[in-house]
Amino acid sequence: QVQLVESGGGLVQAGASLRLSCVTSGRTFTNYVMGWFRQAPGKEREFVSAINKSGSYTIYADSVKGRFTISRDNAKNTVYLQMNSLKPEDTAVYYCAADLTIATITSPRRNYWGQGTQVTVSS
Repeated sequence: QVQLVESGGGLVQAGASLRLSCVTSGRTFTNYVMGWFRQAPGKEREFVSAINKSGSYTIYADSVKGRFTISRDNAKNTVYLQMNSLKPEDTAVYYCAADLTIATITSPRRNYWGQGTQVTVSS
């Protein structure tokens, strides 16, 4: 099992930026596609973004496209989510996930999640 530890959340005003980090351990990082999800109060967990094993291919939910950038540092076993132009509707707990393929990383149905990091955007 890949262990996941998210950090970098906080309280910011609309229009600000944050960078989330997810450090992994327990398995070979480069064997995994990595993704980010978020869950707002009273809503289901939703896919945000994913990156392939080499970092050469990324996908985004329409709601964050053009504002968020996912990246990974395979030497540091870490995946990042740079969030710019934040909006109040981005308020949620953000989670990272690991999976074997791009096709499966977008599913929120998985047995293991990290503790998440809270992002709150005020208007």
